[in-house]
Amino acid sequence: MTDKILKRTAVFHRDFFETQGKLLAQLVEQGQSPKIMLVTCSDSRILPGKLFGTKPGDLFVIRNISNVLPPYIQAEIGTVSALEYAIHELNVAHLVILGHTDCGGIRSLDRLFEINQYPALSRWLEFIRPARREAVYRHSDMSSESLHQLIVERNVVMQLQNAMSYPFVREALEANRLELHGWVFYLAQQEVRYYDPETDAFLTQ
Repeated sequence: MTDKILKRTAVFHRDFFETQGKLLAQLVEQGQSPKIMLVTCSDSRILPGKLFGTKPGDLFVIRNISNVLPPYIQAEIGTVSALEYAIHELNVAHLVILGHTDCGGIRSLDRLFEINQYPALSRWLEFIRPARREAVYRHSDMSSESLHQLIVERNVVMQLQNAMSYPFVREALEANRLELHGWVFYLAQQEVRYYDPETDAFLTQ
């Protein structure tokens, strides 16, 4: 019995190993040393390697619903351990929060989930709900799509703030060993913007 998905992607695997084989062997021998840790959404349309032209070994990645970095006191062990490893062992120089428009997690804030059917998702959405409250408070007169975009943006800002609640993240920032970045991928516009703390806005490069 064959694995249908693996069989269907065999041509891609051969091409990938042919073009990246030497690099992969080098990474096995020398170990990884990525400079960037990326916290992004599990959304299937977000392809960091394609979006930023990275190669194997360039990015250390956490993916979850709506690119959440829970506050330190509420973070589950998987998130904390990944951050610890990235900062203490890999010595990443940049921590990037990448959000995106048309985010299913953000849109789910307007739905009522049956908590018995979605106990984990219901709890997880509480991490992004403050971003919605802030956006509605600021601009309750916006169209639904403009408000959605604002919630996506404020969620990224909120996750940057959450990053500061991790003692070892603050320590690395204060020692100038780490920089924080907040980006949003605007799917319809097909562009990525970065958060500028001075203007409290997302700007194009």
